Amino acid sequence: MPKTEYDLCIIGGGAAGLVTAAGAAALGAKVILIEKHRLGGDCLYTGCVPSKALIHSAAVANIIKTAERAGLSASLDPVNQKTIMQRIAEVINTIEPNDSPERFRAMGIEVVFAQAQFIDKRQLIIEGREITARKFVLATGSRPFIPPILGLDSVDYFTNETIFNISENIGSLVIIGSGAIACEMAQSFSRLGTEVSIISNSAVLPKEDADMSSVVEQQFLEEGIALHLNSTISLVENLESGIRVHLDDSTAIKGSHLLIATGRRANIENIGLGKAGVDSDGGRLVLDARLRTTNKKIFACGDVAGPYLFTHMAEHQAGIVLRNALFHLPAKAQNKNIPWCTFTSPELARVGLSEHEAQQSNIKHRVYTFPFAELDRGITDGETKGMAKIITSPKGKLLGACIVGAHAGELIAEYVLAISQGLNISALSNTIHIYPTLAQINRRVADQRMKESLTPDRKKWIKRLFGLRGTS
Repeated sequence: MPKTEYDLCIIGGGAAGLVTAAGAAALGAKVILIEKHRLGGDCLYTGCVPSKALIHSAAVANIIKTAERAGLSASLDPVNQKTIMQRIAEVINTIEPNDSPERFRAMGIEVVFAQAQFIDKRQLIIEGREITARKFVLATGSRPFIPPILGLDSVDYFTNETIFNISENIGSLVIIGSGAIACEMAQSFSRLGTEVSIISNSAVLPKEDADMSSVVEQQFLEEGIALHLNSTISLVENLESGIRVHLDDSTAIKGSHLLIATGRRANIENIGLGKAGVDSDGGRLVLDARLRTTNKKIFACGDVAGPYLFTHMAEHQAGIVLRNALFHLPAKAQNKNIPWCTFTSPELARVGLSEHEAQQSNIKHRVYTFPFAELDRGITDGETKGMAKIITSPKGKLLGACIVGAHAGELIAEYVLAISQGLNISALSNTIHIYPTLAQINRRVADQRMKESLTPDRKKWIKRLFGLRGTS
């Protein structure tokens, strides 16, 4: 058996792999990081960074187009989407040095660009070189899932990996899918002048409660996005000027371009996992709570580990892997109370149980809501769409929260802390929030439980006990 060369060998240079490598090196480990393409992964080049840059440009365009709502007069020149993409490239270039190989080599990490493949349970090979390590980490990410639709293999289409490379205006865009990526791209391109149609076999944002996702759906309709929901696609065909998608109900939707946004699949192929003794099931790695594969010397983190495909989850999992792989601490990954946000306008953010999940699991619960339309800052800013919604136990313990509205991704953080600390809803109700801010909605929705408890009989009892003389 060859002598072990590294403390940690990491395969994949996306968010999960980079955080793991940097953390291990900082703790004194000898690390090799193997990436077949470029450091930064999906988040930097085809995910979080470019999509949020696009969303920002689209939001600015929408502010100009709706300036009269603020008592102003403004007009928007025809949008050159190529210029938008150039700005996105500049944003990526600005952030890119943080993920450069030079930066990680300066940390003492050996960075190798090559295809890695296991040759047995303790070794892998890269370009003819055998690598041995005490522990290995799979951080190979995920890729777009392409559904088996008749005709799709004979037409050109975008995914999130290619949509940011356009060099001309997209006249009309048909999007297959209605999850976060589909919704963010739909609204952004619509606001930048593209005629957009969404086709999906489900509702908009199907993982969310219908009363919350319907706020986003209604906004889409108001902005002119065509929705073909709960539909089945029978055929996709080429046209001289684009594509046409046929539905089972005989509806046909035309577009100059097509975007596939129907979920993602873990990258577990062509790594030699069989030789490494690493099992998978249904395209996903078999992992224990410590993120170990069936080969206890091989861990996984990030999108390839799942189930939540978020950069903040990849960072959390990287910390779990480090504690287990380097220090043999029995740390377990957190898969409950994971926050997320879909960055549409309005945004939709959630943490913990949804109302639907509580109902499906027969969990006793209470539901409280408060609308942005009754929040002073919402009125002053013209941000009155949406609401905050909390799920509690009958005794008031926070079980879940969802916000659909302006800056929901920022506002949800208070609930993330409250739920992770097992707080009662009274903790939020008793916390002073600055007036006037959108964050006041977190207290106002919490106050609904207190108001609920003031039944007519209880109010009569309070009046008698304290000698109050009000008429209500």
